[in-house]
Amino acid sequence: MFLFEGNDRRKEEERIREEGRLPAGQSLTLKFPVLHYGPVPPFNAATWDFRIWGEVEEDKTWAWNEFNQFPRSTIQMDIHCVTRWSKVDTTWEGVSVRTMVEQGLIKIKPEAKYVMQHAEYGFTVNLPLEVVLADNFLLATHFNGEPISPDHGYPLRGVVGFIPRREDLMTPYFWKGAKWLRALEFMTRDRKGFWEQAGYHNNADAWKEERLQY
Repeated sequence: MFLFEGNDRRKEEERIREEGRLPAGQSLTLKFPVLHYGPVPPFNAATWDFRIWGEVEEDKTWAWNEFNQFPRSTIQMDIHCVTRWSKVDTTWEGVSVRTMVEQGLIKIKPEAKYVMQHAEYGFTVNLPLEVVLADNFLLATHFNGEPISPDHGYPLRGVVGFIPRREDLMTPYFWKGAKWLRALEFMTRDRKGFWEQAGYHNNADAWKEERLQY
């Protein structure tokens, strides 16, 4: 049984690598490892909210039921963790920041160039605005057709990955999408997030193996 599963993984890894979908230093997993700092936070739909602030025309806050009324998007992506595992053909559903902008839910000032994701317990992750507005970034509520599990970021997490045949899009490592997301801060200048302050690479391009600052 275990030998059969191992052979399946190796065959699939070989196929994905031949398709040019596995960055250097990565190994394919058929599981979904759980990695995060700190405990899993509780969720209360009655008190949860999501905030947009910083370099925007108007700060906004939405309750959970309001957030779930926004237009939905579904993306299939490969995700690459800095700890060297990759998982392919994952399907995420949620809210696209670009769609929120296009529909006037967020009005970003021209000076905004970066975004800080603020999550529970003060955790932060930074990204360039162009990545947050790209096709491969999503404010996700669902994974593979089901609500995201608590240990993977329920009720909301940022998700960024690789869309096959979309080499035009930057693919950061998976930590660049924050679990248990509560706010987006739009900024004129870049600031390092939690793991970036600890020595992780600020850009985190998976195809360039930008894992740590040297």
